[in-house]
Amino acid sequence: MTATRLQESALQAERAVLNHKLPSGEPYLLEIKRGQTLRIVDLEGNQAVDVIFYNAQDPAEHYSATDTMLSQGGIYLTTGTVLMSSEARAMLTIVADTCGRHDTLGGACAAESNTVRYALQKKFMHSCRDNYLIALQHADIGLGKRDLVPNVNFFMNVPVTPDGGLKFEDGVSGPGKYVELRAEMDILMLVSNCPQLNNPCNAYNPTPAQFLIWD
Repeated sequence: MTATRLQESALQAERAVLNHKLPSGEPYLLEIKRGQTLRIVDLEGNQAVDVIFYNAQDPAEHYSATDTMLSQGGIYLTTGTVLMSSEARAMLTIVADTCGRHDTLGGACAAESNTVRYALQKKFMHSCRDNYLIALQHADIGLGKRDLVPNVNFFMNVPVTPDGGLKFEDGVSGPGKYVELRAEMDILMLVSNCPQLNNPCNAYNPTPAQFLIWD
């Protein structure tokens, strides 16, 4: 599975070169330089932050859930996990984590999944897939729908059942919990601060997230 490895950080917020608070339900696109450290903060607890990483120099190379799970021999992400690319290269390393584990199986909510999981009338509710497409369209960097790949769900709890299914359970995070990643290459980070209103994991109340970067 991958054991939980809690690790606090010594980095101080006042020394960050970027400190951005992202409202609930909003998209975000951010560039992270090789060697910089990114902290994602779950400000109010149990908010899913859905992220896809791309190689900023060649966006055809992207985060690979399968390569990441194979390289670490487990399905959950935590301190020490190296996030691998579609070219089997290290993209980022988790260097601190006060939540304990993060999901890389559950995917991002979309019109189709809202319909299947909840109800037909939920199809047109705002989703993470919508957020991704909005961010890419506004950025105009040559990425589009076909470039959306399986993502990381930071702070989300998606255990695997004995028969191989997935369950979307109450989170294991809490207010102020964070995860820190060191960039091993220049990175484009595509974010949806999940707008999901149908899942009890966040008490039907999406909340803000914070992003900090240190050189």
